[in-house]
Amino acid sequence: MAGLARHVDPEELVKKLHDHPHGSHTRGVHTNRAVSYTTPYSSRYASSTELSKFKIPHDGAPADVVHQLLKDELDLDGRPNLNLASFVGTYMEEHGEKLMIENLAKNMADADEYPAMMDMHARCVSIIAHMWGVQKGERAIGTATTGSSEAIHLGGLAMKRRWQERREKEGKDKSKPNIIMGANAQVALEKFARYFEVEARILPVSAKSRYRLDPELVKENIDKNTIGVFVILGSTYTGHYEPVEEISKILDEYEKKTGVDIPIHVDAASGGFIAPFTHAKVGGPKWNFELPRVKSINVSGHKFGLVYAGVGWIVSSVPGRPLKPQLLPKHLIFELHYLGGTEESYTLNFSRPGAQIIAQYYNLIHLGFTGFQSIMENALANARLLSKTLEATGWYRCISEIHRPKGQFEYQEGVEPGAIEGETSADYNAGLPVVAFTLSDAFKRDFPHVKQAAVSNLLRAKQYIIPNYPLPPNEESTEVLRVVVRESMSMDLLDRLIADICAVTETLMQSDEMDLAAWQPFSKSTEKEHASAGLAAKDKHKKSRQPMHKGIHRSVC
Repeated sequence: MAGLARHVDPEELVKKLHDHPHGSHTRGVHTNRAVSYTTPYSSRYASSTELSKFKIPHDGAPADVVHQLLKDELDLDGRPNLNLASFVGTYMEEHGEKLMIENLAKNMADADEYPAMMDMHARCVSIIAHMWGVQKGERAIGTATTGSSEAIHLGGLAMKRRWQERREKEGKDKSKPNIIMGANAQVALEKFARYFEVEARILPVSAKSRYRLDPELVKENIDKNTIGVFVILGSTYTGHYEPVEEISKILDEYEKKTGVDIPIHVDAASGGFIAPFTHAKVGGPKWNFELPRVKSINVSGHKFGLVYAGVGWIVSSVPGRPLKPQLLPKHLIFELHYLGGTEESYTLNFSRPGAQIIAQYYNLIHLGFTGFQSIMENALANARLLSKTLEATGWYRCISEIHRPKGQFEYQEGVEPGAIEGETSADYNAGLPVVAFTLSDAFKRDFPHVKQAAVSNLLRAKQYIIPNYPLPPNEESTEVLRVVVRESMSMDLLDRLIADICAVTETLMQSDEMDLAAWQPFSKSTEKEHASAGLAAKDKHKKSRQPMHKGIHRSVC
């Protein structure tokens, strides 16, 4: 009796066992394009001929067949509304969607051809600048981007160029720029430093600093070569707002002592569309252009700006005085003569979609201040309810703090947080509608064999995507599960999510070690096998199994 195969290649098995009624040479190629069919499933592509995957086919296939087969394959994707890992919106109102579809063909690069769209772009910049506290008598300059990553790079470039120009004017060395950020920074911030040759001073975060950039460490690490500080309004790890005003005061004191002016760029990818509207704001302190040291702010329109993926914003300003040329060094602004028009460009991309800009303007005008406020307050209320319920089970404790009364930051085991009559977000700690939670110490004592990743895996079987990941370096021994409560998380869906988390947890409590070890959450596709496979931070000195230069690679968004 033959032994069991150690490895099975499903693609090879299918190829070997497939029936070839027209001969093996027809697989993937068919020269008779006149073959008739009634439905996509009665065509040759349903059984005898495979759609080409990695090379362009010699002959095309009927549109309705390709549409149906691709649609069927895409059924394997998760449900966007149950992707609770992502900050990116998955819902838009019908009229907003309609406007996007009607304007899909418009290119932001063709300003002269689409003047009405460009007017809407300018209005969005103005509205967002006022939303962020642009001061009376100021001028603000801004642009749409493809997302916050591009916006962060533009803000960082402006800080680097201003620093270089100042150092050159003073006759000083300008070869060693550095920038300050916390270890909780999103990858786009570190990419800016690497791509544009700036030393990234990535400062550790801790429970003591509430998993945010530590102002005391900022004080210890700034110097004459610091081009700026990235401060995050809404950490992707835990949803915390970083203390912009406290860091600004440290930089004010440093300038008084040394004469070195270090600016702040606020990465408000998510918080930029939350803090201006909620009753909590950022908990009391200032964070925007009301602080003279804040020179630029970015936000993702496709996150809490409620637009589908593909739009971000960056706005720069000089509080208290009119815009001066050095705010945006002139060699970062390109004058373009294109398709009969002349325009100035301050972007990394050229062609980019215009439909998202129109959708952003629609949201701003349609919802207004009170509409955005209602949506953001609802999201925070639902995030608070989820947080309180998880802690009330005794199985979990929350690392995020938006459900704790304002000024209270510590988890108190066994104490059930109550509701406040007529409450708003102002009664609680400010932050993003994010719930970052971990198994409680009591649970770990009682069920030491249960690994937290199993909670994420079993929830994925119910179609929820809730990631389990370690906190930033220095706190990586703590793993958290994270739920982003977006606009589309209704009370009904929240009820079901809470019930499913409880059911999954109880299942794990009743399982033994062998049951848990057998759980396999997913299998790899051929594409993933050939894609770039990264390494854990502890193994970064090793070579990746499939480096980028070997072929297909992953992108990080």
